[in-house]
Amino acid sequence: MSILAKRSRAVSLALALLLPAGAFAHAFPDRSRPRVGATVKASPHHVRIWFDAGLEALFCSLIVKSAAGQVVSLGRGHVVRGSHDRLLETTVKPLVAGKYRVYWSVIALDGHHTEGHYMFRVGG
Repeated sequence: MSILAKRSRAVSLALALLLPAGAFAHAFPDRSRPRVGATVKASPHHVRIWFDAGLEALFCSLIVKSAAGQVVSLGRGHVVRGSHDRLLETTVKPLVAGKYRVYWSVIALDGHHTEGHYMFRVGG
């Protein structure tokens, strides 16, 4: 191996060790409100998901649908200012008793896309 190749390899290794571990991470949900699978007594005003990494606000969405597939959220959600770009939130219409599914799609500050969904229930 040439001296130039050895130096290049050493510099690459040093940079990899100096970069924060989160620099290569995707954004995944940390917690939510309502929680995944929860039954809440009253209709929430908002649905919120906190992520473990910062989000690109322009490329994120949070939509809530009823069991019949009707959209019950107002708009496509937004990243909350002052949350270190980690909180995605949407306002929901008053919800009647039943099942609801939350669909989220985000792009992390590192450029990686993740998406998913979960269910919660209103009423007993």
